[in-house]
Amino acid sequence: MTGLNGKVAVITGGNSGIGLASAKLLAEHGAQVVITGRRQQALDQAVQAIGPAATAIQGDVSDPKHHRELTELVRTRFGGADIYMANAGVNTITPSGDVSEEEFDAQFGINTRGTFFGVQAIGPVLRDGGSIILVGSLASEKVLNGHSVYAGTKAAIGAFARSWALEFKDRRIRVNVLSPGPTETEILEKLGVPADDREAFTAMMAGAIPLGRLGQPDELARAALFLASDASSFVTGIDLRVDGGMALL
Repeated sequence: MTGLNGKVAVITGGNSGIGLASAKLLAEHGAQVVITGRRQQALDQAVQAIGPAATAIQGDVSDPKHHRELTELVRTRFGGADIYMANAGVNTITPSGDVSEEEFDAQFGINTRGTFFGVQAIGPVLRDGGSIILVGSLASEKVLNGHSVYAGTKAAIGAFARSWALEFKDRRIRVNVLSPGPTETEILEKLGVPADDREAFTAMMAGAIPLGRLGQPDELARAALFLASDASSFVTGIDLRVDGGMALL
């Protein structure tokens, strides 16, 4: 039920973290994978890690031109796509009173604008019966300190998914949200946690999760595989939380 032979998957932000883990797993299950990212060196390393089924294109998801270029690559090289995973995202933890205009625009530009115009561009070349996976966040429904802007960007993702699940229904394209909780990825370093404080920070976060630990990228990738494959053939318009139960507390 999770075989993806002959399928083409496009993953934004597929050069690290959850995106890279998902690209690897989808490729292992037979998909051709197209990944995007802003850093060429990271993309090159990701392609090596994924293997011969991977293609990479550098670009900024906040720029609609990048999505048009990506769509044209998918159209000319593969004739279309079957899976689109809008995964690229950023988060800056800042109290609302201290958020700068630049910080606000950067998060909404990548997380929200990037998702919207990515789906708008790729939609016409997605094959009927395909799957769109939007990476949301636990923060869209659980209040976390310093996450107001990030939460807003991810709440919009849920609204997009509900609308698109109906807009794409005649083409049998399923649209779902995958919402991670705290996950062991590079983003923890980007949040500005000093290396010396990493162990204490991780322990603090784990204490707020019923399962007692952070998630692993591979665990999120397995959820993405479920949503990408026929295993979820009757699932659309949902928000699948993969957060160790953190939203419950």
